Amino acid sequence: MLAVVALLAASCGSPGKPVDPAPVSNAAWPQPAHVGGPDATAGGGADTSCNPLASLSPTSTTVPDNSTMSDIRKRGKLIAGVDQTTYLFGFRNPTSGNLEGFDIDMVNAVAKAIFGSADGHVQFRAIPSSQREDVLKKHQVDIVVRTYSITCARKKDVEFSSVYYVAGQKILVPKESKAQKLADLSGKRVCATKKSTSLAKIATDAAKPVPVSVDNWSDCLVMIQQGQVDAVSTDDTILAGMAAQDSTLEVRGEPLTQENYGIGVPKDHEDMVRYVNAVLEQIRGNGVWQDSYRRWVEPRLGPASPPSPQYQ
Repeated sequence: MLAVVALLAASCGSPGKPVDPAPVSNAAWPQPAHVGGPDATAGGGADTSCNPLASLSPTSTTVPDNSTMSDIRKRGKLIAGVDQTTYLFGFRNPTSGNLEGFDIDMVNAVAKAIFGSADGHVQFRAIPSSQREDVLKKHQVDIVVRTYSITCARKKDVEFSSVYYVAGQKILVPKESKAQKLADLSGKRVCATKKSTSLAKIATDAAKPVPVSVDNWSDCLVMIQQGQVDAVSTDDTILAGMAAQDSTLEVRGEPLTQENYGIGVPKDHEDMVRYVNAVLEQIRGNGVWQDSYRRWVEPRLGPASPPSPQYQ
């Protein structure tokens, strides 16, 4: 009993010399999943073995029997690989839950031509940019419409429609940054998605920025907001969407590249390529392309006209 009393007395006495707490370093933001460095297979933009912009000549928007399009009609749905994280081009509306954007309008135009209406006739499959060729080669989708730049390297694996949009690679930085172009980012961490032409440009630039590769463009936005990268570099279309979501960020620089977007189609579906080209010819002429552009892109990047197609 005396030992217990002594112990209690000691606990109520002078607290003695305080002990310094263990030092705590700055807390780090968690990185998105699958962050990496340069990717040797990125984009393949250096291959000049073909005319990447020359597609198969269009047929008509009538669906013939025993065609890829008639098979899609029998199935009841067009399966489209798209993005759901790129504001303005392919993103999920937080209010309605629907996918919207310029690329989504292109998908709906193809579905409307096949079915008479896009409503209920599109199955969207959200894919990262690194899987665009894979889902086409495995016939998991009918088309890919995902800010998809046409290159000779990619045309070895998949077919492309005629060009439906022309973009240019720039940089996105915080407004307080002094960088005005990619050449100002020597030794700095610059984000782009895996297997993209943008990542290939960063990895081979003479200024030697440090490439940081991610699955989706939304990952780049998170990383620049958290200070994990110094800049994002990709098509001005994608960067414009990021700047629209965060007023502390700014798109800068002259275009480093010309990115020609096409609709990807499996290699053995040439009839689908010609059909998609006929749909694109139609929407260039009837104002659908222009209406979509004015809604999604013009407020950020200014007026533009649909690009002229080239055919083999």
